Amino acid sequence: MDILHAMLHGFAVLAQPETLLYMVGGFLIGTFFGAVPGLTSVLAIALLLPLTYSLDVSSALVACASIFMAGMCSGSITATTINIPGAPASMMTAIEGYPMQQRGEGAKALGHAALGSMIGGSIGALLLMVVAPLAADAALLIRTPGKFALIAFALIVIIISQRGSVTKGTIATLFGVMIATIGIDVMQPLARFTFGTSALVQGIDMMPLIIGTFAISELLVQADSRDRRTVDPSQMKAAKVRRRDFIPPLSEVREIGLYRYLKSAVIGYAVGILPGAGGSMAAFVSYAEAMRSSKHPERFGKGNPEGIAAAECANNSMCGGAFVPMLTFGIPGDPTTAIVLGVMIINGLQPGPQFMNTQLELVAPMFASLFVSALILIPLTLYLLGPYFLKIVSIRRDVLYSSIAVIALVGSYVATYSVFQMALALVFGVLAYFLRKQKYPTVCLLLGFVLGPSLEEYCRRALSINDGNPSIFFTSPDSLFFLALTVVFFYFMVIRKPKDNSLGTPPAS
Repeated sequence: MDILHAMLHGFAVLAQPETLLYMVGGFLIGTFFGAVPGLTSVLAIALLLPLTYSLDVSSALVACASIFMAGMCSGSITATTINIPGAPASMMTAIEGYPMQQRGEGAKALGHAALGSMIGGSIGALLLMVVAPLAADAALLIRTPGKFALIAFALIVIIISQRGSVTKGTIATLFGVMIATIGIDVMQPLARFTFGTSALVQGIDMMPLIIGTFAISELLVQADSRDRRTVDPSQMKAAKVRRRDFIPPLSEVREIGLYRYLKSAVIGYAVGILPGAGGSMAAFVSYAEAMRSSKHPERFGKGNPEGIAAAECANNSMCGGAFVPMLTFGIPGDPTTAIVLGVMIINGLQPGPQFMNTQLELVAPMFASLFVSALILIPLTLYLLGPYFLKIVSIRRDVLYSSIAVIALVGSYVATYSVFQMALALVFGVLAYFLRKQKYPTVCLLLGFVLGPSLEEYCRRALSINDGNPSIFFTSPDSLFFLALTVVFFYFMVIRKPKDNSLGTPPAS
């Protein structure tokens, strides 16, 4: 009953005009960043991060949740119209959406994407409201050795879930852990790795690392492009549509079937709970399952609304699942929730097993924002503003990215009022740029930085409990469970790699 009361309180807070304004504003920002190729919801929340110092924690989390949901679904706009996914999670949507656009059915494809996003996002938010409090109760059973094994499991899964080299993912993660060790020791009041610089005694702030890794590095990557615009404006002529064209035909919705929507939503939510999986994996798994179980698999890859529905339903449902490990264990489920974790820490909130039992009312408005954003704002925004959003991609790169650069640097200074920390944002931006050029996953670096202190703390605590004997990790049942789970994941994802389903790639634009 307490859970129900907290959720009702969350919707009541969301109904307040000021909070509602933050949700709508966040949704529009997320839609803009998700629709522009190269910009993502991760970057949007990273730029919003400095503003959270002046916001109420509920308003900040509401805005983050709506940005997350909007950024996930709006990537389908450019994926469909010009075959350039606005977000990585929209790659599978491009496979089916762009052929429909070439047939003159682009608006219908966007309508199916919005419907799938609405259903998947709503189900994911509802499952989050039900499952997260129960998961918190189960988390209380995990003791210190098990917490270390769980975080180690999360980091390993994050590494092996990257599509690049496992070696590069490992190096990036360890580099993030090393950066996190700078400053005061997690167990003793002693400074370490400061290299004689007093400015490093307090450690590396999360703000410059996030802004540098995701904002500054992205600007440098985009600066490499020779195109002055994100998309050739001539490509946008074919994307002009009427508002009523966004409504998908009822006959096609019935053909896809309620079971397909529900199944894809559950798949996306389950994938979202896995640390580091993200929307891309959710969309891929759901799309592959839809093709496997479809009555007409030969239609896939040629503009099939069923494929769009499966992919979009899964990647938006993933949003709800990604919050479960972040709130109950402090382990982000994907890059966006890693930054949301930063927002919570900045506001003095520390997610963990007790968090959902003691401070559920603080995050209940965020749950409500996810649900309302998916159920109401996704179809409403696409219907009212869809034709205008298609013009976003014609903005000149030099104007767009220079504006973002100013916002990022000013934000990094305002967050800490430290010129040194602002300089660190530039340093991390240049470093992340070179890492990305060499195909090192910067997401691993950030998650290594976020989870590194907890990994070290629980490891040292467990060893101190057992007089320095590491056998405690193999004798404690909870630790042994997560270690065994790590071996299983490593075997199936690295040693016995999944077979290529030959899903194909989006057709060339």
